Amino acid sequence: MNVESKISAPVDEADDGWTVAGRSFRSRLIVGTGKYKDFAQNAAAVEASGAEIVTVAVRRVNVSDPKAPMLIDFIDPKRITYLPNTAGCFTGEEAIRTLRLAREAGGWELVKLEVLGEARTLYPDMVETLRATEILANEGFKPMVYCVDDPIAARRLEDVGAVAIMPLGAPIGSGLGIQNQVTIRLIVEGAKVPVLVDAGVGTASDASAAMELGCDGVLMNTAIAEAKNPVMMARAMKLAVESGRLAYRAGRMGKRRYADPSSPLAGLI
Repeated sequence: MNVESKISAPVDEADDGWTVAGRSFRSRLIVGTGKYKDFAQNAAAVEASGAEIVTVAVRRVNVSDPKAPMLIDFIDPKRITYLPNTAGCFTGEEAIRTLRLAREAGGWELVKLEVLGEARTLYPDMVETLRATEILANEGFKPMVYCVDDPIAARRLEDVGAVAIMPLGAPIGSGLGIQNQVTIRLIVEGAKVPVLVDAGVGTASDASAAMELGCDGVLMNTAIAEAKNPVMMARAMKLAVESGRLAYRAGRMGKRRYADPSSPLAGLI
């Protein structure tokens, strides 16, 4: 994805959607469906965020108690795109099996793949992630892939069939914000598919920073769900993503080592 061409594009707020695997969306914010007080709060946060995609952890979906509340009762899958994910999978086999089940159950092909390396850091196992991505892509899945913030790994994922690259900004659930803007920017510059920061966002300024780097979107869960007021934070994240994207398209001023006066110093009385 060519960063320079993005910056020089005309700033038309009414025409700034994005596309992944042939599907177009207006909102560049993707919201998770875990850690909320209940489904009602989750639904209210999604509404406030303006998100058009929500991630759903397939391994945590209620399939045993038909009397218990279900996510689809609160977030309409005909209006909001469900993105099944492999949260909690620590091997490629687990992740592949999970997504095969999701396709059998709901026909989903656009999915989010994550294969975790260990429980302490929840960092992705990139060997297993690359292997699973290739297998899933060959089976007709459209995997959006959680990965390390490494431009070489990102390129290899794209080569084996990832339809979106989703580098972590910081460890999942940490709220630390983007720890390495340089590598995120390099991934954006080199990618031919959408790049979305996934994991580590803590507050609105983190989301805005991701968008100012040229990312196509941001995925978050804990930053909204664990806020003191999740619905208000969801609204803040919506505005942050929009403002960060607009600032990126506008093209920021260059950084200087010394002051540069707004008014010329020459010719003063």
